Amino acid sequence: MESRKDAARPRKQQAARLDSAYSCCADGEDMRGRGNPMRGRTKSRSLSASPALGNSEDVRTRSLHGPSPVTKFGPKACMLQNPKAIMHIQDPASQQLTWNKPPKSVLVIKKIRDASLLQPFKELCIFLTESKNMIVYVERKVLEDPEIANDESFGVVIKKFCTFREDYDDISDRVDFIICLGGDGTLLYASSLFQESVPPVMAFHLGSLGFLTPFNFDTYQSQVTQIIEGNAAIILRSRLKVKVVKELREKKKAVQDRGEEKGLIVKNGESEISRRTVQYQVLNEVVVDRGPSSYLSNVDLFLDGHLITTVQGDGVIVSTPTGSTAYAVAAGASMIHPNVPAILITPICPHSLSFRPIVVPAGVELKIMLCPDARNTAWVSFDGRKRQEICHGDSITITTSCYPVPSICFRDPVNDWFESLAECLHWNVRKKQNHFIAEEEEY
Repeated sequence: MESRKDAARPRKQQAARLDSAYSCCADGEDMRGRGNPMRGRTKSRSLSASPALGNSEDVRTRSLHGPSPVTKFGPKACMLQNPKAIMHIQDPASQQLTWNKPPKSVLVIKKIRDASLLQPFKELCIFLTESKNMIVYVERKVLEDPEIANDESFGVVIKKFCTFREDYDDISDRVDFIICLGGDGTLLYASSLFQESVPPVMAFHLGSLGFLTPFNFDTYQSQVTQIIEGNAAIILRSRLKVKVVKELREKKKAVQDRGEEKGLIVKNGESEISRRTVQYQVLNEVVVDRGPSSYLSNVDLFLDGHLITTVQGDGVIVSTPTGSTAYAVAAGASMIHPNVPAILITPICPHSLSFRPIVVPAGVELKIMLCPDARNTAWVSFDGRKRQEICHGDSITITTSCYPVPSICFRDPVNDWFESLAECLHWNVRKKQNHFIAEEEEY
């Protein structure tokens, strides 16, 4: 029989072995048995959210905020280990950025058609290329701005750029980290460029709201230098993996003539059904609404294959914790810290007083389809983009992605978030209540 001291030792070792909120591993690390989708890929960059432990007395307790695949319950019970597990829960304060190798390339994303960003963009690019000897990637349409293209002095710097086009060029293995100049939309756009692993993102507040952009541009040189040296905290913002399956019903001859259509063909009398699948990575939310129709939306919501409710109203929002402070909070949802592993379901103007927003675990699979007797179609958008119509027979499947967005913090994940609530949303701002004077306190 083992003693209590011997039984406690493995638990401490297991707690120390837990890594970041999502599995981020170094080059060449063996991922067999962990179900990591990046197995076999070699990369020159890596994130590690757990710094060296050092003296156990000086380190905050980690991974004790909830159950994980290695947690024990009492002397004999434990959770069954799942090789497909994609996340562990960890102390947010311990999430730190580190580099396996010094970063050499950076993607600079600038808000389009904003004249106020031209000078900061030029200053940053000159600093990165000349002072830091970085390879700078810039989207081609940014350089088409006449104010940039006609600047002869800046033309020398432009020749050193590497350019790309959205939806045409794949830069996922070329960029070590990202710098965003603009508002929250620039961070959402940066996320959409990477359908798998996302490099660390440093976002400067040069837009209107700035909830997701904690850095001020006034001291950009020292701040960028700190990031290059690996001296920063990060917050792992979970994304949604969305799969849209559409049925394309056409006459058999028409389908045969259009040889470019790909998908599963199902015979149905004189017509054929071709299913086409498209996938998206979503940082904020998936919005399903009634579109231009005057009728209520009527969509069925499934959770892990079981019908949980039918949404009758203007629509429904499925959001990440990051997206909880966007459209969802305007529709009456709670605000959730990005480190909480969850999916938020928020109805839009439901025709039911009891339909309140709900939070479900991040590991579930949601599916949205038109109700069979729905009067009209629905429309769906992903982070406000790629808006498209959803018809009968189409489906939207939503799960938590294993590719989060590592957003670099100004201070730390907790303080940055509450500061954004105070500065951008004026959370709980009111005139302070007067205190009692001495005589009134007797009554």
